[in-house]
Amino acid sequence: MSALSELNYLAILVTAVVIFVIGALWYTVLFGKAWLAAHAYTPEQIEGMKQGMGRTYGLSFLCYLVLAGVMDLLVVLLGITAATGGAKLGAVCWLGFVATIGLTANLYSNKRLATYLIDAAYQLVFMVVAGVILAIW
Repeated sequence: MSALSELNYLAILVTAVVIFVIGALWYTVLFGKAWLAAHAYTPEQIEGMKQGMGRTYGLSFLCYLVLAGVMDLLVVLLGITAATGGAKLGAVCWLGFVATIGLTANLYSNKRLATYLIDAAYQLVFMVVAGVILAIW
């Protein structure tokens, strides 16, 4: 049996939804104002960003599905079945891939470090949560 046939597609879907919901909370009630301030967006820019948000949300959700699918593949290949193992997997993937790529992109983007810190913290949280969900499902 191949690892792909062992993927839990319902768990992948639920994980993507959970990541999306965490992001909605993160960038609104938790850190929305700080994130906007860190970017120094003008009111006009904020209004302009609202255009086409359906497409943005849809593509983001698709990315979260892919992320959850790949993480589930790693869970299966590594034989992770406990929450702690899933959390560790999420943290290691965050540190090795997400945090490093995000910081590099931030360094070359002329954005404030605060934008990276807010985004990276969100990504750490959702990677750990994703690892836990997929490991225990």
